[in-house]
Amino acid sequence: MIPFKADLHNHTVLSPCGDIEMTPSFIISTAAKKGYDIIGITDHNSTLQGREIKRIVGGGEPYILCGAEVTSKEEAHCLAFVEGEDNLSALQSYLEEHLPKIPNDVDAFGYQLLVNEDEEVLAEEEWLLISAIDQTVEQISAFVHSMGGIFIPAHIDKMQNSIISQLGFIPFDLPFDALEFSRRCDINAFLEKNKYINKFGKSYIRSSDAHYPEDFGRTNTYFHMEKRSFEEIKMALRGENGRYVEIKD
Repeated sequence: MIPFKADLHNHTVLSPCGDIEMTPSFIISTAAKKGYDIIGITDHNSTLQGREIKRIVGGGEPYILCGAEVTSKEEAHCLAFVEGEDNLSALQSYLEEHLPKIPNDVDAFGYQLLVNEDEEVLAEEEWLLISAIDQTVEQISAFVHSMGGIFIPAHIDKMQNSIISQLGFIPFDLPFDALEFSRRCDINAFLEKNKYINKFGKSYIRSSDAHYPEDFGRTNTYFHMEKRSFEEIKMALRGENGRYVEIKD
């Protein structure tokens, strides 16, 4: 198996909390400089910039895992990834349908810009993307899995906007593919305090959750696989056929 260096949780200039410098050109060039093989693009409640970055990269480097950081009805953050233009369009339509129509206040929250490789503005998102959609974590998980996607509760160690902070625990009947820790988390100490989490038998990833250039690529998760593909990533998360996931500091 080949170890592929990955960081699955990154924001762009489309997220209102994302810095203006988190452009496609910055992400692609910096990922190459830092030796990342796989980069996840997970803007708040939108796939649009991730899809543009995936278009720019094409079959080049790095491999772009395209999705969104979805805010559930409970205000828990979850990473959702799907493969293929039809599924990405379906996910985008789902998010647009369930996102409340609250106008973005640029002065309060920041710009929400969709830009191309030349940093030209293609569109500006009208509705505030950091709002919670009107779907529960169970409903989001079911929708993502209906398209063969990947569903990962985000930064479960954080004191706000994590599934544990919002629900008090991780539901035992919730279908998910992995659990994400933030880059500052002492994972062993956290799991010792929350021993029930080990009973899920799921893979763990650690991500940068980068909103600013200085935070991009500040943590490492390695996917041991035969090649980079959506199905191989799913197998690694499930620990199937010799594939597996490893966190390295």
